[in-house]
Amino acid sequence: MKHRMGEHKARKGLIRIEFDEENGVAKHVRITGDFFVHPEEAVHELEEKLEGHRLDELERLIEEFFAVRMDIEMPYVNVEDFKIALKKALEG
Repeated sequence: MKHRMGEHKARKGLIRIEFDEENGVAKHVRITGDFFVHPEEAVHELEEKLEGHRLDELERLIEEFFAVRMDIEMPYVNVEDFKIALKKALEG
């Protein structure tokens, strides 16, 4: 199992995505950092959505999550910031 971590400094916040990779699948997904999201449980819901999926599916799943959840407020951060943090985790 390989631990992966990527972080991205957004305009006003830091997004960190961490997970373990096992056979090309994301396990133990954690999204942390210094950013504001409302409702707060949206971060946990995104972690659950990514959990157990192949690494090559994660970016699409992030896009789908935010496309469906139009009620999420994220001042100064956006979907692209999450995707950049993910890409950095995948590079490491």
